[in-house]
Amino acid sequence: MTVIAIKDEFSRYPAGRYREDGPYNGQRFREDFLVPALQQNADKILIKLDGVRGYNSSFLDEAFGGLVRNGFSAAELLNRLQLESQDKSLIEEIKGYIKDQSNISTSV
Repeated sequence: MTVIAIKDEFSRYPAGRYREDGPYNGQRFREDFLVPALQQNADKILIKLDGVRGYNSSFLDEAFGGLVRNGFSAAELLNRLQLESQDKSLIEEIKGYIKDQSNISTSV
């Protein structure tokens, strides 16, 4: 299993949607961390979300919803991405961005 601890491997201050929004944006996290992990690993990918100063919706939508917009299926992502956080609403928010992009039922 691949593990990505955002606070250790990316930033304690993730923010913004696109690369021009700053160095720790959702596009960069998706393209430089999530996509390579998904392409190189057949197993699950554990994303450790705790330890950052917070997440804005543009970062989360671009990082996770952007995966669906770029060709990954929501079903595959919901199966392979294991989200870990003490804040369960954060996990549900991320799953919502993934599901919204594919128009699949929230019962997945």
